[in-house]
Amino acid sequence: QLQLVESGGGLVQPGGSLRLSCAASGFTLDSYAIGWFRQAPGTEQEGVSCISSNGGRTNYADSVKGRFIISRDNAKNTVYLQMNSLKPEDTAIYYCAAKMGLETLQTHWYATWGQGTQVTVSS
Repeated sequence: QLQLVESGGGLVQPGGSLRLSCAASGFTLDSYAIGWFRQAPGTEQEGVSCISSNGGRTNYADSVKGRFIISRDNAKNTVYLQMNSLKPEDTAIYYCAAKMGLETLQTHWYATWGQGTQVTVSS
């Protein structure tokens, strides 16, 4: 059974940092592009960042460019999202998702999703 599990969310003050992890079980991630997405209450799901299967290409939403860094360690079957200079508007549930083929920030291309982890940025 293909499964993704996110971890690393929590409560952080504005300007702080968090690192999210996305761990796979039941399959190896090295054949999959991975995306990070988020959804705040009352809003549509938003693509945050994505990374190619070998880690050679990354892409970011304009809202997080320069603050977030996506990376992957295929030996550990894990993808990370380092979030720096966090803002209250980054508050959301963050999800990772996997797809075969090219990476994209568009949600509907992803077939396998994690359950999400809550990130709250507040003083």
